[in-house]
Amino acid sequence: MRSQARLFFLLFGLIGLVKCDEDEFLYGKFPPGFKWGLSVASYQTEGAYQEDGKGVSIWDTFTHQTPSPILDESNGDIACLSYHKSEEDVQLLKNMGATTYRFSLSWARILPNGTVDNINAKGIEYYDKLINLLIKNGIEPVVTLYHWDLPQHLQDLTGGWPSEEMIPYFVQYAELAFSKFGDRVKTWTTFNEAWVVCLIGYGEGVFAPGIKEISETPYKCAHTILKAHAQTYRMFDEKFRPKFGGKLGIVIDSGWYIAADENDPKDVDAVERALQFKHGLFASPLVFGKYPDIVRKYVDEKSQNEGRSSSRLPTFDEEWSTFLSGGVVDFLGLNHYTTQMVSAKPTRGPPSWYTDQDLSTYQDDAWPKSASSWLRVVPSGFRHILNWIKNTYGNIEVLVTENGFSDTADADWNDDDRVNYFKQYTNNMLKAVTIDGCNVTGYLGWSLLDNFEWASGYTERFGVHWVNFSDPDRTRTPKKSAAFLKELFTNNGFAKVDKKDEF
Repeated sequence: MRSQARLFFLLFGLIGLVKCDEDEFLYGKFPPGFKWGLSVASYQTEGAYQEDGKGVSIWDTFTHQTPSPILDESNGDIACLSYHKSEEDVQLLKNMGATTYRFSLSWARILPNGTVDNINAKGIEYYDKLINLLIKNGIEPVVTLYHWDLPQHLQDLTGGWPSEEMIPYFVQYAELAFSKFGDRVKTWTTFNEAWVVCLIGYGEGVFAPGIKEISETPYKCAHTILKAHAQTYRMFDEKFRPKFGGKLGIVIDSGWYIAADENDPKDVDAVERALQFKHGLFASPLVFGKYPDIVRKYVDEKSQNEGRSSSRLPTFDEEWSTFLSGGVVDFLGLNHYTTQMVSAKPTRGPPSWYTDQDLSTYQDDAWPKSASSWLRVVPSGFRHILNWIKNTYGNIEVLVTENGFSDTADADWNDDDRVNYFKQYTNNMLKAVTIDGCNVTGYLGWSLLDNFEWASGYTERFGVHWVNFSDPDRTRTPKKSAAFLKELFTNNGFAKVDKKDEF
């Protein structure tokens, strides 16, 4: 039935809308059953960082340093108080007509020291309550196991994700989560944005745990995370899928890339190289059982030129290649926000993921800005990245797990720029689904609430609900974007109206 529905919408798009170009607004609906909702992460929203037996995470440690590494010297100790406001947050979702809610588990809230020999019953109880509330209100829970908040004990014990000692700890944690929640949770993701974990956390040291080892450590981190995901997938497949059903994926972040000179073959080649280093580094091993050939070639050659006896990018031995064969992912989660220009002019600096690619990136000054220096508004890039994923991985299922726009801390709930962002980006997603046939099954925008935005603290806001951080109760107020998304969710797309196309 699902394939028939997809065929209908594809044919409808081809017959009636084939002339729709990148600038033309498309009216139409998404396939029946398309998931609509919002996303959050545990450290950014829950607060209650020392309550009910929760352990210390690397983000607790990182944000409590002196001097603070956070722009406004804030932290997530209280955040949005979501730990105490589950009922209110679920009501916000219901008011918007959301059918899906993606949130992450706090590993340290469930396992205070990260290991299964110390299970915190209060942590299990909190997530049980949240999951049951969602289901009672007709909202599907989508659960991410790891959204960056590693228990500090495991960081101290193993050295964190660059060490393969982390693998069994993650698999045991995942097994506990599946056993406790798998009867109700049918969509799981293992890791959120491993690129950020490895490059920004263990390479540049801008995020927790603040380690600055840019040359080799990020590749080791990626290798460990990929193996941890693969072992978790096999365990899920053998122990829990037969009993509970469900799907298991991973969330990969990737922008789109545009050649600086589309008439220059070197710049055009650099686009594919950038995509493979950013997205393919994590997806290719899970889909095809190996790193992308271009990534393997470039890092190996760079490592050899440095006089190294082996590549900085680890290899999968024969046993692991066999283990990965046939694919170890049911779907790909995509976090997409923006686009970059790409030039074949190499980035200068010490050996690293950045310099290995022999390219440089930048953003066009003409592109509309957000409050985040890295986020410019380029809606057509969304359609392009979805098509690239379709063509690269055999039209694998994609769940859009994050997409959103930032404004400043002093912005109020009349967030017209965010409305325009959501409108244009989701319309390009509609084109990708109905015209191009991309296998996108849902859209979970970022974020339900204004929250702690990592290194920028509370200076940048992504939420569709304004949170008053001066109020001890963390009062929530719907923004204009929440009303826009409610209409989008309710209509399952864009209904054509006689008046000017303007929300």
